[in-house]
Amino acid sequence: MHEKIKKKGRKPKETPEGRKREILEIVDRDCNPVSILNRENIHKKGFFHKAVHIFLFNENGEIYLQKKSTTMDENPGLWTSSASGHVLAGEGVLISAQRELKEELSIKVKLRKILELPPSKETNMQCISLFVGYTKKNPNPNPLEIEEGRFFSIKEVEELLQTNPETFSPTFRFLWRKYWEIVSQKDSLEK
Repeated sequence: MHEKIKKKGRKPKETPEGRKREILEIVDRDCNPVSILNRENIHKKGFFHKAVHIFLFNENGEIYLQKKSTTMDENPGLWTSSASGHVLAGEGVLISAQRELKEELSIKVKLRKILELPPSKETNMQCISLFVGYTKKNPNPNPLEIEEGRFFSIKEVEELLQTNPETFSPTFRFLWRKYWEIVSQKDSLEK
């Protein structure tokens, strides 16, 4: 008789209380670590810290967006990146992005970092690394963190940003603009 082998690794964030206790790095304006503290106190004191965002596209060029659960402490009830989250103390940004994709959407894909931004009002005082990934699968959103999620055409996102920008998190709106600036610059260089 074979016993089921349990996989080691970090347990999913199961409760809002558990999220508050996550240990994160406090960073300086250049995103260099200076100390560690739990997430709740970092947010209360307004310290800079690291986060990752992932834009997940399907084979039709549509982007998966999630609507945050109303129980979330950041951007409750707003549409935002496919997946996002804090970088834990001692964790690399790629590992963090892969972990967040798995925790939030039960999906694993190859990711490519395309952008790093220093802390600012637009990034919610976070050092953000933005990753892009592509999938043929349908994400399975974690109901503890996500109220709903689906793939949107680029045109649909653009129209919603024009007509109802307040339904999106401020950080997503900022990252979306930055992403398309990079894409258009890359396209013009390749011509």
